This record gives sequence, structure tokens and C-alpha cells, in this order.
Amino acid sequence: MNGANEEKFVQVYAGNLWQAQLVKGLLDANAVPCVINDETLGALTSHYAPNVGDVYVVVNEADKDRALEVIEQNTIPDTPVE
Repeated sequence: MNGANEEKFVQVYAGNLWQAQLVKGLLDANAVPCVINDETLGALTSHYAPNVGDVYVVVNEADKDRALEVIEQNTIPDTPVE
């Protein structure tokens, strides 16, 4: 493999499988290429151990800032329910 063509991937999100799929859809809709890592592990363990088996959304290092911007702009802040 030629070192000049290797891309470095960075994690921009970690959570359960359905959350990661939502983030991936959001990034895809905003033309930010991404993939979900550990999808199978998250699917297998989420019902038995919700805190184990996080899945990760990763992007090319060059797209990291844009991905984080898109995620931040579309995240609903935690608000207490009265």
C-alpha cells in the first residue's frame, strides 16, 4: 500500500448503534463521508449491556472539523423535563 494514499480516520462520535446511525445519516446528508465502526458488536451487546459495545462514527481526518460542526449544529441540548 502506498503511504501517500493512506487516509487517517478520526472518531467524531461514540454511542449506541441507533444514535450512531442517526449521526451517520446526518453527516451523509451534509456530504461528509463517514463510516460506523463496531456496528456488529454494538448490535450484539446493546440489549444485554447498554454501556458496553459503543459504536463509533469515524471520518477522514481532513473532514473532522466539518463533521463536528454538523453534529454540533444539529444536536439537541439536554434539557430537564418539568
